[in-house]
Amino acid sequence: MNRYPLWKYLLIACTILVAVVYSLPNLFGETPAVQVSTNRQAIVINEQTQSKVDAALKQAGIQTDGMFVANNSLKVRFKDTETQLKARDVIENTLGDGYITALNLLADSPEWMAKIGANPMFLGLDLRGGVHFTMQVDMKAAMQKTFERYSGDIRREMRREKIRTGTVRQIENGLIVPMQDTADVQKAMPKLRQLFPEANLNADGNNITLTLSEEAINKVRSDAVKQNITTLHNRVNELGVAEPVIQQSGLDRIVVQLPGVQDTAKAKDIIGRTATLEVRMVEDDPVKVREALEGNVPSGFELLSSSGDHPQTLLINKQVELTGDNINDAQPSFDQMGAPAVSLSLDSAGGSIFGELTAANVGKRMAMVLIDQGKSEVVTAPVIRSAITGGRVEISGSMTQAEANDTSLLLRAGSLAAPMQIVEERTIGPSLGKENIEKGFNSTLWGFAAVALFMVVYYRLMGFFSTIALSTNILFLVGILSAMQATLTLPGIAALALTLGMAIDSNVLINERIREELREGVPPQQAINLGFQHAWATIVDSNLTSLIAGIALLVFGSGPVRGFAVVHCLGILTSMYSSVVVFRALVNLWYGRRRKLQNISIGAVWKPKAETVAGKE
Repeated sequence: MNRYPLWKYLLIACTILVAVVYSLPNLFGETPAVQVSTNRQAIVINEQTQSKVDAALKQAGIQTDGMFVANNSLKVRFKDTETQLKARDVIENTLGDGYITALNLLADSPEWMAKIGANPMFLGLDLRGGVHFTMQVDMKAAMQKTFERYSGDIRREMRREKIRTGTVRQIENGLIVPMQDTADVQKAMPKLRQLFPEANLNADGNNITLTLSEEAINKVRSDAVKQNITTLHNRVNELGVAEPVIQQSGLDRIVVQLPGVQDTAKAKDIIGRTATLEVRMVEDDPVKVREALEGNVPSGFELLSSSGDHPQTLLINKQVELTGDNINDAQPSFDQMGAPAVSLSLDSAGGSIFGELTAANVGKRMAMVLIDQGKSEVVTAPVIRSAITGGRVEISGSMTQAEANDTSLLLRAGSLAAPMQIVEERTIGPSLGKENIEKGFNSTLWGFAAVALFMVVYYRLMGFFSTIALSTNILFLVGILSAMQATLTLPGIAALALTLGMAIDSNVLINERIREELREGVPPQQAINLGFQHAWATIVDSNLTSLIAGIALLVFGSGPVRGFAVVHCLGILTSMYSSVVVFRALVNLWYGRRRKLQNISIGAVWKPKAETVAGKE
């Protein structure tokens, strides 16, 4: 009746053992470290880099606790944060440009645990420390960039329809397109309405005024924030920052949290590295080029340097014909001569624009301008031999394979829809995070102790079994969170403490059901069996309603609320397993082997007086 087969005991023991193995890495803590990485594939971090850093640190008299290279990144451990800061300065001066040298924290768990995927949980910004930025999107610049794109679309459409226009001028919320006469105005209006269905078009003499409605302006602003968030995600993910938090805050602000990074300057470098590609025409008129080189740059032009082993200065038209917004993908490749190149895949609009541009400028030079961190550089400036259609573009020039990889990486990550300004900058040190962990751990520990004391005093041996089951519940929950590599925050610790109180409810129900059966005079073995059976339906109902609330928090919540919801939902599932299956296994092991069980250590079983019972009957 109250016996499990051997395989069930072994299965429960295996689940507990796995939970122990995956929970253990969280007990080893973290040590200060300096992480050396790079955002350029032209630079390889290997054993030579490690030897160079090791020699520099020894020369500076700085002792390390070990270093290793993994995933094109060098990690150096130190005994304290003071040594970590000194080493960071030495490593930066030794390696120079092209490297990202950031302060970090590394897990101290044994190597064999890492090999089987047993790693500690990621800790959120409030527990581990790191950097927090609140960035404001420049909506005025977003609108200006949108109108610049509209201007280019208007020029191309009018050129296609053979309608001559003047210089398109920008006003506060729109554009003014000058025409030669009213006939051209009448001819252009249907085309522009078809091209810009979201805009309001008005004809005033020989001018067409294009303005955006409030709804269209709000959509441009909303899209700008969404594109910037996507770009930041791509950039941070490409650089391997673990568990970043990048989310919208308000109408025009973005919150960026990078846990484990205490170096604010390097964090700014990480989130600030966004690149875009612009296609512009090159001016090869010798007179204009000579005057520009002498300092008299014509209006609407600028001098830019080309990349490669043999750089040259080119006179580039400021008018942008095509931007990186039309790039679907960018991958390193090789050109027809076997030289490294970058293959671009354009969307339908970009492919059409590029085909028209190359068809109209055969024999002229076209520059691919890469803009990164505010610096413009000509990647290549080939001569257009024929029209290029189909949306497939190849950038080639004097670049190495590593440079081709870097360029494609930057272009894949995308460009910002509008500039951003950091309006709030906050660094949370590891000492504050350590204090938060200690407070959260102490609250959970004392809560567990209080619950355990009550259960043992009130339910005696059955309360002791309940306490052991509750311990396995915490073990299962921590093990699952570690295996999932979930991010634990202060709300998550709160959910962990809440899980203790909710999990013990199931054991209280079971114990009280067993007591009720004993009051009715049911034999102890049968009382145990009936107690578990009758309590099961109530346990399922109560946990199911809590799970529904947790799922609602998970679906509709964000940030800390979602962190709370994840731990809450997992805690409900693990509590049902531990409070029923594990608890039943312990009871069966202790009482199931006794055929003539006389009593159960479950505290005082209050029986009603005989006359009261008889009166009721």
